[in-house]
Amino acid sequence: MKLLLLASLLALGFSYTAGEVVCYYSSWAVYRPGKGKFEVEDIDAELCTHLVYAFAGLHENGKIMVFDPYNDLCEDYGMCGYDRFTTLKRQRPGLKTTLGVGGWNEGSTKYSNMAADPAKRKIFIDSTIELLKAHDFDGLDMDWEYPTQRGGSPDDYVNYVTLLTELREALHAEGMILTAAVSAGKPTIDAAYNVPAVSEQLDLIHLMTYDLHGDWEPYTHHQSCLYPHPDDTGDTLTLNVDFAVNYWLEKGAPKNKLIMGIPLYGRTWSLDSKTNTGFYAPASQPGQGGPYTEEPGYMGYNEICESQENHPDAWTIVHDPAMNEPYAYNLQKSNLWTSYEDADSVTIKANYAKNLGLAGCMVWSIDTDDFNSHCGKGPYPLMQRIHAVFP
Repeated sequence: MKLLLLASLLALGFSYTAGEVVCYYSSWAVYRPGKGKFEVEDIDAELCTHLVYAFAGLHENGKIMVFDPYNDLCEDYGMCGYDRFTTLKRQRPGLKTTLGVGGWNEGSTKYSNMAADPAKRKIFIDSTIELLKAHDFDGLDMDWEYPTQRGGSPDDYVNYVTLLTELREALHAEGMILTAAVSAGKPTIDAAYNVPAVSEQLDLIHLMTYDLHGDWEPYTHHQSCLYPHPDDTGDTLTLNVDFAVNYWLEKGAPKNKLIMGIPLYGRTWSLDSKTNTGFYAPASQPGQGGPYTEEPGYMGYNEICESQENHPDAWTIVHDPAMNEPYAYNLQKSNLWTSYEDADSVTIKANYAKNLGLAGCMVWSIDTDDFNSHCGKGPYPLMQRIHAVFP
């Protein structure tokens, strides 16, 4: 009976092997209104092996910059975000807390200029080590989006490796780790990353396998589809998780460093027509922002599931048999259409990463799961599923 039970569990994709679960925390979530407000103490550290505090920035002179001194620091009656974050290590032995630097809004130009200048690189590395040690962080997550792109230089292809090499040496000398968030888009991968050299310098590679589609396109699609949609053609065939993961592996990333991203949010559109509601439906406008994140074209999972729970008659939830991920639409609310993850789809994705032998999974971001169980499925229903695969 025990052998039969074990075989059944393995057939269902459950895992007894540990892996890394990297959880990004968007520190500005503390300013969200109502039930969306998320404090550092709302993080369930038992669900993660690594926590990344997003984000610090960069001064023009190369020095690392605290983005929100009131929220991040204790000085001048601040909220001590950094220190409260790193004390979460007391909740789980072995938990690593790191500081992310960069992010989409920072762009690329300052990072390109810093990486090209040996003096600025030294300023950045020295100031980073000082800041990390002052607040008991365990390392740095480099979230430069992206070398050679968005105001960067072609020289970034080489300079990025130089920066990572110097960072790694300095951080490892202090017993700290170096990770990086990297693109899942083929054109950016080709232009930005010397994959073998980048991989050699990093302890973990956080592959951002999401935002593959969004309201910047005039049609609906899933922003983090595991496999292509049957109607995908041409370059769109590269806009899926499976392609991005295997492309990084083919270019030289080791499986034991590659962390696959899973989004805890959805991308939204406003449908042009109430009669065309599937994939590739014309949608020339972003969907209305959610009540907490308040960003057009984007809704946290907590916002999506709460709306579906509160207005079940308004939503149509679809599980396309050709895809692993759901989408839903609400024709009563500005023809809102969203692709997102549910408990089943994150389980499929986590098991995909496990079965491929990857180091684990990463989520952006832990603060948009249903952390307070307002949807009635228990706190952190998506994170709990990932944790079940990578306990």
